[in-house]
Amino acid sequence: MTAALKKAKPYIEQRDGGYWVEGIRISLDSVVYAFLNGESPESITQNFPLSLEQVYGAITFYLANRELIDAYLKEGEKEFEKLQHFLREKNPLLYQKLKTVQIQKHSEA
Repeated sequence: MTAALKKAKPYIEQRDGGYWVEGIRISLDSVVYAFLNGESPESITQNFPLSLEQVYGAITFYLANRELIDAYLKEGEKEFEKLQHFLREKNPLLYQKLKTVQIQKHSEA
């Protein structure tokens, strides 16, 4: 008995200005940051509703396009910093409360 050869699937799609695991609402960013933080593909599947095949597909896409995706992630970090700055100026009390909770959360981990 011979198994039929499966063709490679597209695991990542580009939409709405970002990169996403194909057909679902999980960003490539989420998988890549987990991978870069040292999480194993098996661990990533426990934290996101993804199959092991999807995780490896996303990591493979990242590694094959590392320069492009690293630049994309850097741009996202810059946008996040701008948003933080805007929030800090617009509502300093709320920003301080969120920062305090973040610090407490990290000290418990």
